[in-house]
Amino acid sequence: MSTPSRSSPLALTVLALLHFQPLHPYGIQRLIKQWGKDRVVNVGQRASLYRTIDRLLATGLVAVRETGRDQQYPERTVYELTDEGRSTLRVWLDEMLAAPKQEFPQFPAALSFVLMLAPEEALAVLEQRAATLAQTLEAHDKSLAEQTEVQGLPRVIALEEEYLRAVTAAELDWLRGVTDDLRSGRLGWTVEELTALAQSTGRQDAT
Repeated sequence: MSTPSRSSPLALTVLALLHFQPLHPYGIQRLIKQWGKDRVVNVGQRASLYRTIDRLLATGLVAVRETGRDQQYPERTVYELTDEGRSTLRVWLDEMLAAPKQEFPQFPAALSFVLMLAPEEALAVLEQRAATLAQTLEAHDKSLAEQTEVQGLPRVIALEEEYLRAVTAAELDWLRGVTDDLRSGRLGWTVEELTALAQSTGRQDAT
């Protein structure tokens, strides 16, 4: 039976949780939230979790362990990891850790067209983003302290949050440099100048 041609963070998470014990979808979703993995995996829509499980089931990476029912809950299917799923989990994990992947987040795409705003407009929205990032950084610090100092969890449990904190801090530091340059006038432009540049480039490409 062939394995999926592509991995995904949610598929990796499902296989990883089933590595520890058989679970039903509700149990998987609950553990994702309890372990804080919803910071790095989008599990807001339960339908996406069910679609992922169905795909893993169809390709033989997970199997149905049992289907049960009790008076409190509707029928629940418990899934377990197959041998093929276990080996695929290791391949996906190695690839995701070792090989940086070209991703296309929203912010760099929008940033590439910030020139459509006047400098003072760009300053306003970027300062708003910086304020939000500062709050996010405080939340990461609080969460890390809670996990290590209060709960006494080993550092490896929170490595993904350490990473998110480092990325947030780096972006905030860069963003503050840009807003400082905008505020002082070291960085500036006019929409008219950039429009003329774009039109000039377009005419050159047409010839």
